[in-house]
This record gives sequence, structure tokens and C-alpha cells, in this order.
Amino acid sequence: MPNFNLDAKKGNTYDAIVIGSGISGGWAAKELCERGLKTLVLERGRDVKHIVDYPTANKHPWEFEFGGKLPLEKQAEFGRRGARIHESTAHFWMKEGEQEIVQEKPFQWTRGYQVGGKSLLWARQTQRWSDLDFEGPARDGYAVDWPIRYQDLAPWYSHVEKFSGIAGNYDGLPQLPDGEFLKPFDLSCVERHFQKVIAANYKDRHLIHGRCAHVTEPQEIHLQQGRAKCQHRNLCNRGCPFGGYFSANASTLPWAERTGNMTLRTHAVVHSIIFDEEKGSAVGVRIIDANDMQSYEYYAKIIFCNASALNSNLILLNSTSSRFPNGLGNDNGLLGKFISWHNYRGQISARSEQFSDKMSKGKNPSHSYIPRFRNLNRQETDFLRGYAVGFGSSARAVQFSRAGIGEELKRNLFDRRLGHWWVSGWMQGEVIPIESNHVRLHEELKDKYGIPQLVLSCDWTENDDKMVKDYMEQMTEMFEKAGFTEINARDSGSAPGSDIHEMGGVRMGNDPKTSLLNKWNQLHHCKNVFVTDGACMTSTATQNPSLTYMAITARAANFAVDEINRGNL
Repeated sequence: MPNFNLDAKKGNTYDAIVIGSGISGGWAAKELCERGLKTLVLERGRDVKHIVDYPTANKHPWEFEFGGKLPLEKQAEFGRRGARIHESTAHFWMKEGEQEIVQEKPFQWTRGYQVGGKSLLWARQTQRWSDLDFEGPARDGYAVDWPIRYQDLAPWYSHVEKFSGIAGNYDGLPQLPDGEFLKPFDLSCVERHFQKVIAANYKDRHLIHGRCAHVTEPQEIHLQQGRAKCQHRNLCNRGCPFGGYFSANASTLPWAERTGNMTLRTHAVVHSIIFDEEKGSAVGVRIIDANDMQSYEYYAKIIFCNASALNSNLILLNSTSSRFPNGLGNDNGLLGKFISWHNYRGQISARSEQFSDKMSKGKNPSHSYIPRFRNLNRQETDFLRGYAVGFGSSARAVQFSRAGIGEELKRNLFDRRLGHWWVSGWMQGEVIPIESNHVRLHEELKDKYGIPQLVLSCDWTENDDKMVKDYMEQMTEMFEKAGFTEINARDSGSAPGSDIHEMGGVRMGNDPKTSLLNKWNQLHHCKNVFVTDGACMTSTATQNPSLTYMAITARAANFAVDEINRGNL
């Protein structure tokens, strides 16, 4: 008589399990499957197949019932963010009741629960870190020293850039290393003007093309993925049927699937990672099926946690055992602490009186960028670290008069004049990780899946306030030198997390007493569990983080396979 428990366990056993199917989870799946591992990818949301499940990708503006604006009752389903969600992308955002949380302090946590995660919704900005960033904590004593440096990640940056397709220019800036670039998008006439003004007035400041994950010149590797040239439609967040921008749906997940080694399990809400006391290692993952609300277990040699930063913290905190009563790998009690994000509070806008005879041709899905210029070679301000700046410009629509009737109306309609240009800048500042900024599990409240609710307790510091003030002063000065008018520099006062770049809580480091992960993203005290999403970040730098998640994940996944082959895992 067969042992049904053993048979069931065998049927649910894989070489590797990846928790999450977004930007980092997709890369883990691709690398592990390419290296021959039978890999289970767990996604808590629904399936979204490339092209097939982009229902609004080719809709015209007039095809949206309310001009793209969600009616009030629909907005309410998404909470405070509802008023800013467009009808064309609402199906990719998480509704308010899906995952209850406790905001001990206001925190804007944006989630996209479907295959591909927020890789369908990201801004696609991709910049490498430099040693200025990796050495930041060691230099000023905040957080702990990174266990890696730029040279450790440089080949993996190249690896993911070539596959993903990154448009950019070779700028030769030490604080922002160049990468493997395709042709950049053009700067507008106003951006070129501002670029010249900055170059003429500052030695340490540069306006460059925004480096972005768009295929502007398809290479053979992109054609093999079934992706085509970016069409400049600027409808990216609806899902790109051309595969013009990088998403897990268009790129890494289909690539992993083609190997025959990937199994995708949707509607799988991860409850915890299972730790075997006798083996002294993790052996699997416990999930709650979102449809039948039943518990299931899956088993593997290695587990990659890529659920997004805060959810990875939640899963590890909820993975308790006799060996780890406070969460998996949490001997030092630091799991969930030193949460960080980016500071987007500083904003500026203005009007350009020049170039009123010009308009832009086509659409640019990217923007220009001013890399960090504060505290590069010495501590020159009253705040630590620095900020980068996104800069955009747009020509006001053609102006004409609708006055009159008959011939007079026709003349007025055809007597068109170009409008002026508007410019805007937004800050992306480095938030210093501090221990009091943390997440933890609520002792009593649980969500609808029976999982403890996550308590978010994070706030701004004086360092953030000083950085915003400096940003407004410096950008106002730069705008004035450029001749811009109607300058409006302001502090948005937005809540932490509004940047959608939450990081930390399971930080990397050299010392198990002060960090959770080693230089290969293994838990110090549970070596077959890897964390390579935003939770692993020791500090945030000023760059958009997704490219670094990709590179770290590819590096860790290949190390994991090598360790299995050596018999170490």
C-alpha cells in the first residue's frame, strides 16, 4: 500500500522555490531554470500573460468611460491612492482589502499582486551604483558596511543590462558608472538648454539622459525573447505588447518557462518558510491558496525570497520554530529593523519662456537626470549622503481660438500658435537607515488568510528635512540661472514609502551580529535561504534600485547553483 503522504510530498518537491514573480523573482527564476534547476515560482496574485492580459494596451483615450478617471466608488477600493490611479492600469494595482496592515505611523505601501508584480508598473529607470554608494555606511558610520563593492557587482550589472535592454549614454561619471547601453532617447530643446547652463555654471553637476530599461535598438538576445523596439507610445504601465520595455512578463519569466524547468503557482499567499530542526536548514514553503483558503506545502533544496521588501520581512518574521522563535535567521533580533526608502518630498516646477517656436516630436518614455552632486568627495553639507534629480519638460499644447462662426471660426482654428514649455524636477534622496524605522508582526490582528498583520512604524528624520531644504535651494538657483520663470519649489510632505522604493529589514553585512545576510545573500544562520529583493539592501543610495536588485539576484542565483553542485547546499 503506497504512503500517500510521501507521494504527495514527492509531487510537491522541486530543486528550488522562488517566492515572488516580480523584477527580482523573475531574474531568480530565469537564472535557476537556465542552470537546470526544477524551479517552483510562487505568486500570491493572478496570472498575467504577456500581451494576452493587457486589456487596455491599445485603447484610445475616448474608449475609457470616464476619460480614464476612476469613479469615486472605484477609487475607494484602492484607499488613499485611488484618486491617482488611472482606469487604464487599475487592474494591476492591489485593492485595499487584499492585505490588511497596521500603520503605526503613516506609510504609503504600494503593492501589485499579479504575475510580474510591479515590473508592469515601474518607472523603468536603471542606474548602476558606484563605490561611493557601497562605501557610504562605512564612511559615515550609519547602518553597517556593505559586504560587497562595485567590482563584485559590475559583471552582473553587465549581465542583466545586456539581457534587459538599457537605453543610455556613456557619461564617464565616477559616481554613476556607465553600463551596457543601447541608443538613448533624445533630450528636448529645453533639456539641452538646461544641460548647457549647468555645465557652464557648475563643475560637479551634470544633466544626462535618463538611463531606462527600453529596447531602442533590438539586439539578437531581445529578438530571441520575442521583444521589439520601443514604439515611444508612453503607455508603458498598461503592459507593452511590443515588449519594448523590460518586465518579468515579457522577458525573464517566458525565458525561464522555455527551459521546461519552471512551474508557476498563482494565488499562492506565502505563510512561512518551513525550517527542519534536525537538518538545520529550511526545507520548504507553506502557502495559503487564495481561492480555497487551504494550506499547502512545497519543498526544495534552496529558497529565494523575492516577495518585495516588506513582504519578505513579513514572511521571515512569521517563519518561527524552536530554533528561530523570533523569525527565520533572526538570532540578533534585527529582522524587520533599519527599514528605509527614498525621499521624494522635494519638488520643483517652472515655466520656460524660450523655445516657444518649438515642440517635441514623438514621445519620450524616459526623462533626463541629474546624478548626485552633494557630499561626493567630502562632507560639505549639514546632512549625510545626497540626492539625485529627475528632470522633465513638456511643450504646452498648440493654442488657438474657438471664437466666431463660419469663416471667422475657420480662420481662428487654423491660426495656431505654439505655447510655452513647462519644466519640472523631482528629488530622489538617500534615506539613512535607523533602527527605530521598522516593521513587526502584530501580536493579535491577522489578515483574511490568518497571517499576522504587518505593523509599519517608519518616519522621516531631521537628515531628510535638511536634504529637502537643500534640494529646493539648489534647484531654485539652477532654474534661475537657466532663465526659467514662475519657479515653484516645494516640500510635498508625502508619507514615507510614497516613492515605492522600500528597502531593508534583512540587510546584508559581514558580521552575523549586525546583519541577516552574507555577501551572497544567504541568511547567516540558514544558508539555503536567499533574500535578493529590496529587503536585502544595507543602504539605499540615490539611484533607482531595480537594476541593483536584478544584478544581486543573478549573482546570488548562480552562486546557489554552484554551491549545490559542490554539495554545500
